[in-house]
Amino acid sequence: MSDNVIIRQLAQLQSMGLFELQNKFHELYGFQTTQTNIRNLRARLAYRIQEVYYGGLSDKSKEQLTRIAQNDPLANLAKNVPKQPIKGTRLIREWQGQRHEVIIHENNRFEYEGRFFKSLSAIAREITGTQWNGKIFFGLKKG
Repeated sequence: MSDNVIIRQLAQLQSMGLFELQNKFHELYGFQTTQTNIRNLRARLAYRIQEVYYGGLSDKSKEQLTRIAQNDPLANLAKNVPKQPIKGTRLIREWQGQRHEVIIHENNRFEYEGRFFKSLSAIAREITGTQWNGKIFFGLKKG
């Protein structure tokens, strides 16, 4: 495969719509994505296309990065994140130019605009009008 093939594949991403990008993501990563940000999808796919063609990090580089991360508490935040948000936590998400704030209450209750919801997914649906995983929408889980 020549560099021209890679350049063509990267250029094709620019003309793809959301559905095509999500299908391409599944093809290249092996799992579905709920990502709907077209710009982000294009960037991730461009990276993956180049990674597949040119190769990813070497095992030696991966090991070196792991060693560095083990000594850096900020590189290991995921290990210290509680499974459930703590009562009183405020989740803030910007969506289509508007700021949305959710307050976490006891017993997995979530307050949004003065109303209480049983799940973050219900609030994400309220905000976007479409089905979302609430934890992904509010950045508590990777998508």
